[in-house]
Amino acid sequence: MIKIIKNAKVFSPEYIGKKDVIFYHKVIHVGEGVNTSVLPFEHEIYDANGLLLLPGLIDPHVHITGGGGEGGFETRTPELKISDCIRSGVTTVVGCLGTDGITRSLENLYAKAKSLESEGLNTFIYTGSYRVPPVTFTGSIMRDIVLIDKVIGVGEIAISDHRSSQPTLEEILRIVADIRVGGMISGKAGIVNFHVGSGKRGIEYLFDIIEKTEIPIQHLYPTHMSRSRKLFEQGLEFAKRGGTIDLTALQPKDAEFVRAEFTTIDAICEAYENGLLDNVTISSDGQGSLPKFDDNGNFVGLDVGSVSAVWYTIRKVLEKGLPLAEVLKISTTNPARVFKLNKGKIAKGQDADFILVDEQSFEIVSVISKGEFLMKDGVMKNLNFEF
Repeated sequence: MIKIIKNAKVFSPEYIGKKDVIFYHKVIHVGEGVNTSVLPFEHEIYDANGLLLLPGLIDPHVHITGGGGEGGFETRTPELKISDCIRSGVTTVVGCLGTDGITRSLENLYAKAKSLESEGLNTFIYTGSYRVPPVTFTGSIMRDIVLIDKVIGVGEIAISDHRSSQPTLEEILRIVADIRVGGMISGKAGIVNFHVGSGKRGIEYLFDIIEKTEIPIQHLYPTHMSRSRKLFEQGLEFAKRGGTIDLTALQPKDAEFVRAEFTTIDAICEAYENGLLDNVTISSDGQGSLPKFDDNGNFVGLDVGSVSAVWYTIRKVLEKGLPLAEVLKISTTNPARVFKLNKGKIAKGQDADFILVDEQSFEIVSVISKGEFLMKDGVMKNLNFEF
């Protein structure tokens, strides 16, 4: 059924005023004072007075089938629950494998993405994992992106990390070249998502690629770029050259950032001050393990990432005084541009993915994905296996 949200203060993500929004699976009309009594079709009205209407959040790095395993089989993390996404305003996820490309399979990743999609989310996946050569569905990353609907790129390929396969520049170049051509053939973005560890080289390989080859920078998408100030400074230079960097959002249960010398909040604020916020995204690393190692590389413990980190981080950055319209970009228009998705804005023809937020408390009240309510006035839709 066609739905109409009335009297909402709309951030698209730029503020466009108090509007009425008509939508089905896509936005049909955004305007003022829609006279619903004369509309020639059946419709549902939602009065959003006192609420902000924002684009649904895009989380570009989620271990939807679980991750971990760095500390043995007992450290494998559980798979994603869709209710966690809904409560956190996340309407689109990009699923990936991580360290473990052996006991975690691409087939399971694909099935989980289809399951989440059937319950209302928008889902995409990466082929590959940390390792080089990447694990694939078809024996070729180029064939994967061309032939498999959900595959939007390859990742997370680990570099500058003791858990990586220590790939050479030539190996990385072949992956990037293949995914570019596969993206061209399939009409997809063709992204290589790089897990960047704490190694001293950082993203030197990425600078080598843009300086020594013809491959456009938009295919290179490094994540975890806020893990240290040194790495973030590399990221700022990468952004100045036209690339996009992904920062790992702060976990709500992690109070360490209060004492840390440099955090994702600092990184976002500095990107804004440098006029580079359009080249930044954030992701939760949801359901991924958050392992801790000692100075000798020995595993000493871990926690589990939550998709709620994206909204939590946005709220923490807003407390620093940055404008809402600017901060929203990092989880809406920016990732939509990276992945060539018809999302991230509230405008005619865009996908109908929204969140409604209380203007005073800034709590998420309702969530709409693909034109349907997943949560309405705090009440979640019925979900399989969640009671």
